[in-house]
Amino acid sequence: MAGSWDGSYDPGSQSDDSHHFERLHIEPLYDAFVCPLTKQVMRDPVTLENGQTFEREAIEKWFKECRESGRRLVCPLTQKELKSADLNPSIALRNTIEEWTTRNEAAQLDMARRSLNMNSSEDDVLLSLRFIQRICQKNRSNKHVVRNADLIPMIVDMLKSSSRKVRCKALETLLAVVEEDEDNKAILAEGDTVRTIVKFLSHEQSKEREEAVSLLYELSKSEALCEKIGSINGAILILVGMTSSKSENISTVEKADKTLENLEKCENNVRQMAENGRLQPLLTQILEGPPETKHSMAAYLGDLVLNNDVKVHVAKTVGESLINIMKSGNMQSREAALKALNQISSFDASSKVLIEAGILPPLVRDLFTVGQLPMRLKEVSATILSNVVNSGYDVDSIPIGPDHQTLVSEDNVHNLLHLISNTGPPIECKLLQVLVGLTNSPTTVLNVVAAIKSSGATISLVQFIEVPQKDLRMASIKLLQNLSPHMGQELADALRGTVGQLSGLIRVISENTGISEEQAAAAGLLAELPERDLGLTRQMLDEGAFQLIISRVVKIKQGDIRGTRFVTPFLEGLVRVLARVTFVLSDEPDAVALCREYGLAALFIDLLQTNGIDNVQMVSAAALENLSLESKNLTRLPEMPPPGVCATIFPCFSKQPVITGLCRVHRGTCSLKESFCLLEGRAVHKLVALLDHTNAKVVEAALAALSTLLDDGVDIEQGVSVLCEAEGIKPILDVLLEKQTENLRRRAVWVVERLLRNDDIAYEVSGDQNVSTALVDAFHHADYRTRQIAERALKHVDKIPNFSGIFPNMG
Repeated sequence: MAGSWDGSYDPGSQSDDSHHFERLHIEPLYDAFVCPLTKQVMRDPVTLENGQTFEREAIEKWFKECRESGRRLVCPLTQKELKSADLNPSIALRNTIEEWTTRNEAAQLDMARRSLNMNSSEDDVLLSLRFIQRICQKNRSNKHVVRNADLIPMIVDMLKSSSRKVRCKALETLLAVVEEDEDNKAILAEGDTVRTIVKFLSHEQSKEREEAVSLLYELSKSEALCEKIGSINGAILILVGMTSSKSENISTVEKADKTLENLEKCENNVRQMAENGRLQPLLTQILEGPPETKHSMAAYLGDLVLNNDVKVHVAKTVGESLINIMKSGNMQSREAALKALNQISSFDASSKVLIEAGILPPLVRDLFTVGQLPMRLKEVSATILSNVVNSGYDVDSIPIGPDHQTLVSEDNVHNLLHLISNTGPPIECKLLQVLVGLTNSPTTVLNVVAAIKSSGATISLVQFIEVPQKDLRMASIKLLQNLSPHMGQELADALRGTVGQLSGLIRVISENTGISEEQAAAAGLLAELPERDLGLTRQMLDEGAFQLIISRVVKIKQGDIRGTRFVTPFLEGLVRVLARVTFVLSDEPDAVALCREYGLAALFIDLLQTNGIDNVQMVSAAALENLSLESKNLTRLPEMPPPGVCATIFPCFSKQPVITGLCRVHRGTCSLKESFCLLEGRAVHKLVALLDHTNAKVVEAALAALSTLLDDGVDIEQGVSVLCEAEGIKPILDVLLEKQTENLRRRAVWVVERLLRNDDIAYEVSGDQNVSTALVDAFHHADYRTRQIAERALKHVDKIPNFSGIFPNMG
């Protein structure tokens, strides 16, 4: 076959090999058909005045060159001068050539047809495909010939060839066959052909991908085929991926992008694109589409899972449009808009964009107005409001009503509280989360506290602790935790007066399900309640709350519970709750018994070394201060034997018996477990180590605990000795010099005055000008009581004479 015709035939190509032309044609090629200039078969033959015939385009080019070079006009064949450049069409010859060409091509097409099968050689198939491609490119009418010859299905079959060259050429040929021909595209759309073409998009060979995307681009120009292409699983996903590919050539990326632009004519394709990361078409429909399309696209947007960066882009692009639909659309459209806004508002940055676009006023109006929205949509509105309020935006700066009212104006907080009491759990949960967001901010929490107090809603809020719905219960506990620093006593009263609420909190804390946010919030809430509320502590003792808390703290310390994001706030809360039992030791014998039974002094000493959690160290030191203050009351003083007769008559014969094993500081029999003695518990070194902590509150708590060794009622001289042995004198003096806070200075001055009662220490310190300066500064600028103590300290180092009498009532 290759010897009788050649699929590379191209009437427009340049060649001067006449034998080559003979091989191209099955019918003989007549010399009259060939232009003497181009040596090609003529398509538009014209005749000169001398009777010579040429291809119109070729002879016109010859005449132009003659004129431009200044030569006389001559016939290129005879070289004789021409009087005229007139060209006469050779219509008869042209018709004859066309008939000859048609017969030739029909015969060649028949040969091509016979070669298009899997049994033919690769070369024959390639020649056939090349021929079909070129005759389609040569003349649009040939595309009808190819269709009528049923060649399209045969070319499609070649896509299954094992030869990559054949597959590429088949794709290329199909493009030539269907280009600008709707009938051929319709035939190609039948069966699984489009699916087969799509498969080539994910092919490893880039050439096949390029040809396939070019063919799909052409097919996508037909609106009827857009839905077909989009319906093929993975087609849009792959095309979207190609548009963002860094490895594809620019042409392929552009073709993929243009194909997707064409596919946007079908709404279902737009949805698929959005699902696969190409959101702009969907957003454009929301902005510019007809109402029905806006509604359907907004609803679909609400179902999409968007990453956070995309949410911000969507909020900036269509946020205002969605808010307008939410404000003024029919109920169905409003539902779709709310659904989309709910999705977008779930990220803080996109929520802030929506606030700036004006979402807050209509959202609050819909929630507060009776009959404005059905209950299922009020839940969505409440969710959106929760999202935007918890975004961290200063909502108090957004007016949402007359007279510049804001969301935290008293009336609006009352409305929120009223809704919370009169709706179902889902909405209640979201509205409680709104209040959580408002109370997270130091600029709005006091407004909410004032509104809760004025409405008397404390009891109703506390009652949510007992609800079975976990999300609702957690929201209420988080809200109460935020409120507790500002209304701790009211909450303590409510928890004591309401049956089961305190037990509910303890039950949440004691759940053995790891450590949840709810547990951390419950512990934080209890931690903020007044620590000296004896009634609340007694109730917790009666309910066994402290035993459960001790168990949880020990498990965390032992490593049985770890690795959760809430372990630190949970542990901080637990330790603060546990420490409250040490504030009632003098009034509650059961508290003393609990501390003894469970070795709380040892536990708090151990917790001093919880590095990295300042609050745990601070609270543990404060608890040890309370325990140590009780040591002098709990130590067992020795019983002295009665004096004998001689000693009674002759006192000079009496001699006090020596009793060994007594505590140096408390003068009795001490132990860590029974009398909470810091000395017996080897806690002094650990407390001294905390004096150089970077957190002033930890330093203050540690210094307060150490000061119990110098308190009235203990052996102060021995207490000083204990601090000397623990190398605590210099760190204490350093605290005085640094004077980080007023409380710390007050505490340090008190301790230093006690130390300076020791003559040796007073002598050493008297030479330290820095200490003297610090004491003088306290003497001049501290509060009245501290100035008195600073004066005594200065007397110890001879900086003030003992007869100064500046403070006559020193005591």
